[in-house]
Amino acid sequence: MIVLDCNAAVEIARGTENGNALMMLMDNNEKSIAPQFFAYELANVVSEYARGGYIARDAALELGHQAIELIDEFQDDRNLWEEVVAESIRLKHSAYDLFYLLLARRNAATLFTLDRKLQQLCLDNGVNCVLTDTEF
Repeated sequence: MIVLDCNAAVEIARGTENGNALMMLMDNNEKSIAPQFFAYELANVVSEYARGGYIARDAALELGHQAIELIDEFQDDRNLWEEVVAESIRLKHSAYDLFYLLLARRNAATLFTLDRKLQQLCLDNGVNCVLTDTEF
């Protein structure tokens, strides 16, 4: 099982070098999941691309559709929030990132992220993740 974070999904949808590398690691038979707030995060990312003048409005919407279609199942994140708060305080890390980390831990899944700090946090806490850089 794969937990796919928003930025990784956007990079896959954009067809970037990192996105293509992640896509090659995905098994078509392996289920991909994300917390429900993924859609909110995705809306923010693609609208920032459009507002910044990097892509047109229609291209932003298409990018969003392609990224969201990579997720097979959205998990209810209401049952994670208390643990996220506790771990965010303990680990001194963003609560947003911890939704992904804890979802991966609870499901014995591999987290696909391009965020190096989140990758290191996974390594430090025994959570499987895809490493995109060997300079740890």
